[in-house]
Amino acid sequence: MDKKFLRSILINIFLLHCLSLLCAAQDFDFFYFVQQWPGSFCDTKRSCCYPTTGKPPSDFGIHGLWPNNNDGSYPSNCDPSNSYDQSKISDLISRMQENWPTLACPSNSGSTFWAHEWEKHGTCSESVLDQHSYFKTALTLKSKADLLQILQSAGNNTIFFIVLIMGISPDGGFYSLSTIRNTIRNAIGYNPGIECNVDEDGNTQLYQIYICVDTSGTNFIDCPVFPNGKCASTVEFPSF
Repeated sequence: MDKKFLRSILINIFLLHCLSLLCAAQDFDFFYFVQQWPGSFCDTKRSCCYPTTGKPPSDFGIHGLWPNNNDGSYPSNCDPSNSYDQSKISDLISRMQENWPTLACPSNSGSTFWAHEWEKHGTCSESVLDQHSYFKTALTLKSKADLLQILQSAGNNTIFFIVLIMGISPDGGFYSLSTIRNTIRNAIGYNPGIECNVDEDGNTQLYQIYICVDTSGTNFIDCPVFPNGKCASTVEFPSF
């Protein structure tokens, strides 16, 4: 084969490969890092099941790290060939059981939940994060945004609201949605998105908190778009 022709083919293959990587890197605009309050997940008509490893800690748990677009759309199930492989994250399992527990029924170890998150969302970020990096990044982000500690420490940062002297705690009480949002914003520097659900008695309760992260999965950013939270002006923070 002519050397010039062969060189041309190799160059074209290289350029196509680089173009595919560039396109893959531009498949989404930011991440939603989503944490959920287990008390609100369980306090619904659907109820919940604790994982086979036991009741999770009374703390916000990771729901997922979700690639999203600035227009509110999002990619999903981007690479069916790259299925969840727990052997790739064996060193993270104990941390995931504590910080990313499943509450779905029937009870399971969590692998079904993690597989779903990787295959639906994680595969859409694999140009930036491989499977191990995807889960490790979410765990790191949780340590940077310790929501329960932030909310419970709220009273230490204000002298204006008597209700905050004891902080915002999961005690079954009702708290101002704006106060919850402002407390988190003051701690992380950016407004969170807040999602609520409804308990068995019809009360609106704090359910999930969305924090936006850049495409590297490293830095918190202003949210280009917020989810529809369906929250009242005051929300219950149920115990767990």
